[in-house]
Amino acid sequence: MEQETKLPNEAPRPEGELEELERVWATPKGFRIVTAVNNTVVGIAYVGGAFVFFLAAGVLALLMRTQLAVPENDFLSQDLYNQIFTVHGTTMMFLFAVPAVEALGVLLLPQMLAARDLPFPRLSAFAIWAYFVGGTVFFLTVFFDLAPKGGWFMYPPLTLLEFSPENNADFWLLGIGFIEISAIAGAIEIIVGALRTRPPGMSLARMPIFAWSMLVFAAMIIVAFPAVILATMLLEIERAFGWPFFTADKGGDPLLWQHLFWFFGHPEVYIIFLPAAGLVSMIVPTMARHPLVGYRLIVVALIGTAFFSFGLWVHHMFATGIPSLSLGFFSAASMAVAIPSGIQVFSWIATIAAGKERFRINTPSLFVLGFLFIFTVGGLTGVMVALVPVDWQVHDTYFVVAHFHYVLVGGMVFPLFATFYYWAPMASSTMLSERLGRWVFWLMFLGFNVSFFPMHLTGLIGMPRRVWTYPDDLGWNGLNMISTVGAYMLAVGVLVFVIDLVLHFRPSAAGGKGNPWDAGTLEWLPGGVYSTRSIPYVTSREPLWDQPNLTREVEEGRHFLPGAPTGGRETIVTSPIDARPQYIIRMPGPGWPQMVAAVFMAGFFLLLTVKLVVPALICGVISVASCIVWAWGLDHGPGTGPVDIGAGIKVPTYMTGPTSHSWWAMFVLIIVASSLYIAYVFSYFYLWVVSPDIWAPEGSPALPQPLLPFASALLVVGGAASMFAGGRLLPAPGTRRVLAPVFIAIGAVCLASAVALEAWGHWTTGLRPTANAYGAMVYMASFLNLQVGLACVVLAGFAIARYVAGKLDNVRRLSFDNAALLYYYAAAQILLGLVVIHGFPRIAY
Repeated sequence: MEQETKLPNEAPRPEGELEELERVWATPKGFRIVTAVNNTVVGIAYVGGAFVFFLAAGVLALLMRTQLAVPENDFLSQDLYNQIFTVHGTTMMFLFAVPAVEALGVLLLPQMLAARDLPFPRLSAFAIWAYFVGGTVFFLTVFFDLAPKGGWFMYPPLTLLEFSPENNADFWLLGIGFIEISAIAGAIEIIVGALRTRPPGMSLARMPIFAWSMLVFAAMIIVAFPAVILATMLLEIERAFGWPFFTADKGGDPLLWQHLFWFFGHPEVYIIFLPAAGLVSMIVPTMARHPLVGYRLIVVALIGTAFFSFGLWVHHMFATGIPSLSLGFFSAASMAVAIPSGIQVFSWIATIAAGKERFRINTPSLFVLGFLFIFTVGGLTGVMVALVPVDWQVHDTYFVVAHFHYVLVGGMVFPLFATFYYWAPMASSTMLSERLGRWVFWLMFLGFNVSFFPMHLTGLIGMPRRVWTYPDDLGWNGLNMISTVGAYMLAVGVLVFVIDLVLHFRPSAAGGKGNPWDAGTLEWLPGGVYSTRSIPYVTSREPLWDQPNLTREVEEGRHFLPGAPTGGRETIVTSPIDARPQYIIRMPGPGWPQMVAAVFMAGFFLLLTVKLVVPALICGVISVASCIVWAWGLDHGPGTGPVDIGAGIKVPTYMTGPTSHSWWAMFVLIIVASSLYIAYVFSYFYLWVVSPDIWAPEGSPALPQPLLPFASALLVVGGAASMFAGGRLLPAPGTRRVLAPVFIAIGAVCLASAVALEAWGHWTTGLRPTANAYGAMVYMASFLNLQVGLACVVLAGFAIARYVAGKLDNVRRLSFDNAALLYYYAAAQILLGLVVIHGFPRIAY
């Protein structure tokens, strides 16, 4: 097969094949454009939406800098300043930074992998619509005095109901929690896409660095984001129902929020930085006309940075009174993370040096060089605040503000603008202006440094962050005025860029400028709405440089999948390591279900915020129903049989089990669920350490019958056995067996009964979640089990419905296999919860 796959198709392509491909992948016209799922359409919309939020947050930043330009200013009231401050930070971190790089993944990753699209195009569209609706409503709260005031980090106890009684904080908690779910959906898409839809021959060792960075980025999201989702759940439940997770006099601890938040928050810095670094690793070799120096080292550095970043969350908590041993450990880890970052910087410098005679100075390369300078300064100040004595001195001063803006703006915004100028010809029929681009760079570079470098000095002489004004006699006046002037200079640079976009950016599915940079990667292949005419066989990391005839061969349809053999949208699924063709994905086209699901799910969360429970539940039901309609048509079955994808290779059009891309997506979703539950277990033990006096005073939760936990465990195990039996009893195609759906239903009932029995047992003993943190954590375990249990019940019901409709058997069993996989995880989670809740207190006491 290895030898065969190297041979392109020599026979002329059938007449009408290209027209059929264009028809199948055509983008809806008129108002139906909102139903589009093509990555080129939704990716451009996603990037555009993130950039609009960047502009909006930038306007808020200008308002804050205007307020701080002179002492004792009354331009903004203190209350409004706090709202603007919170919305600015939240928008930049949650609505711009992470969505922007995820949007670039949706737009660029399929092109770099020469895939027709990402494997779950409707999931991408769902994530984008959810983000648009949720983010817009959240941002608009600042215009109606409904915006949160507790900072983008929302520390308790300031954000508890006692000190923030209005709904402002709830808009942050429910809105941001919902947006994080959208980000996780996109991350699942990216992981499966990067591992399973690469072109034949593109092994992991040949994958573009940007694909590696997006793979690491998405893996970090699915591990880190569940912690902040749990934190927002705990705080919202405390505000709404009085469960005291963060109230100290009932055994809670406000520092629990910081641990959960910064376990997400510090990796998020690298979640933002690593894709931007991946973009730089793509631009630098093109501008230097030299392959990237140290490719393998950079891959190791990406993985190492991700690994180290999860051990740094206490870096933000040095001043909270934690033990000295912990301070030393996290200080060392904070400095160690500079090593993999340094590897990448030196690799870029070495690549530039290797191609110094050919290196092109243009707008993309200027932004890359500006990024290197600014990010290096941010890294140096990061090493400074990693030193505990220095951190104690500059904590909560403008020195820290300067530091994280140098890291985030230098590490993400400048590479993003380099990306805009570098990849615009891929998505636009015209290039952006080189002349205006240089104005944009110099205005932004000088404006940024004029604005933020003086903040280091302002912080060192004592100006605290988060203040809305300051006295006239503290020596901060001149530095604050300089920072404000620099902020307006930076804004002018961004404005010039917007003008450049309006004048020169013309979206086009096929681009229009070919390969203007003479780059070596696959996104510069000629194509259309269907991505590339045929999916190439790849033999190197820079195939357009090393395979000189590849562009012509691909355009003539001489490689893989040159048509639409099943009559619909398809792309090739390859093996995760060496990218051997395995089967064809039959992907859905445009439709309304994903959009309806996203809008009504946003309505569910937002209506809950204002305590309109019944309308919220109606929106939730509509959203779930839309998801069911969406999923119903995804399992096409194996009816079309193996199809020829070129080079004499025939592959199936249907797959289930561990080889299936949907099974992989469910497995990644299980990692998300397990990360959430592990964060809960950490919280349980953390509060036990903080308040051991209220923790299980009788050694274990009292129960009406001591054997009740064993009964719950028996139900879980029995349900799992029943689900397994249901899978074994699925009939052959065209036959019926009534026992299969019966066993599936029994499994769902057993799981639901186990969750209900556990909660009922606690309730009948008089244990209440509002009494203390112990009771709250016990019931929180049941709440988390209820969430995953309901998902299993819905999926089991979906599988039964497909059986009744004749769409489930022992061959066409995708819906059952995915439901069973989640069920087995849910069973393991419930059993672990029983051990923690009932077993640990007996051992500890």
